[in-house]
Amino acid sequence: MSINKDQVHGRINEAEGKIKEVVGKVVGNKRLEVKGSLQKNAGAIQATVGDAKHDVAKAIRKD
Repeated sequence: MSINKDQVHGRINEAEGKIKEVVGKVVGNKRLEVKGSLQKNAGAIQATVGDAKHDVAKAIRKD
């Protein structure tokens, strides 16, 4: 099973965003919290796109 770069980068961005979001919340930095939330959501979208690409490629290989 191979993974594509969108899956990897998306999940990395999602994790980094979550960390920023939590740190921002803990230290009371609303700007960092919002920035982290945006990065987390963008990473989730990127990972979902990567998953879809992977599923399409897998379906094509089966046929």
